[in-house]
Amino acid sequence: MQIHTQALPNLPTPFDMLPVEGGTFNMGDEHGDLWEACRPVHKVTVSDFYLGKYPVTQALWKAVIHGQNPSDFQGDDLPVEQVSWDDAQSFVKKLNKMTESSRPPGYFYRLPTEAEWEYAARGGKYLAEGYKYAGSDRLKDVGWFEDNSGKETKPGGQKYPNQLGIHDMSGNVWEWCEDDWHSDYKNAPDDGTAWVDRPKRGAFRVRRGGSWINTALNCRAARRADWQPAGRVDYLGFRLALALQSAGRPSAFL
Repeated sequence: MQIHTQALPNLPTPFDMLPVEGGTFNMGDEHGDLWEACRPVHKVTVSDFYLGKYPVTQALWKAVIHGQNPSDFQGDDLPVEQVSWDDAQSFVKKLNKMTESSRPPGYFYRLPTEAEWEYAARGGKYLAEGYKYAGSDRLKDVGWFEDNSGKETKPGGQKYPNQLGIHDMSGNVWEWCEDDWHSDYKNAPDDGTAWVDRPKRGAFRVRRGGSWINTALNCRAARRADWQPAGRVDYLGFRLALALQSAGRPSAFL
């Protein structure tokens, strides 16, 4: 797999999608200091996919949506926030239409599944290093949180990346995942796909990573939380995944 960069007509610079080689990992709280929602620890096998090097920026949002920037903290290189899960789905659908001729064959943009998100945050094939945060045991080296953010978001890439070259997966903004929220991991899928309730979707969605307003504990790679899919707050954004349709969600979601 090679890095995939995508240029859009109204975007000054391409956005980068980094390869994440699939593998098997122990998903959940292995350190024993998070809450029940992060347990039980269970083995999950994730397929190859790409993940955004940074959270979706306001520049990328505007290039795709062609509308008002909803963010509280304004700046093209800042992560977009004040976007709901529903907003993120609309963005993804428009991006897929805009990139029909330039995406790798069979690949589609979408939100990452919760398993993909945690696997990548932990370093993918390098996860044996076992860091608590995405790339380090010292959050101040890799993330923006309540102790160093100055109560605002920051441009992507100002802190060290994790082992995969991905930035800001701990802190800065929480990130939406595709999955419905479940109060623990009992009966969770073990193949890396999104845990989606059917025929009726759950009332809440998963968010991961912590944010500029949170304590270090909330920025742990294994930490998870929920939010209503229509909710918009200034500490919640999203990151793109790019994957084969067979490794992601059914075509009805595209």
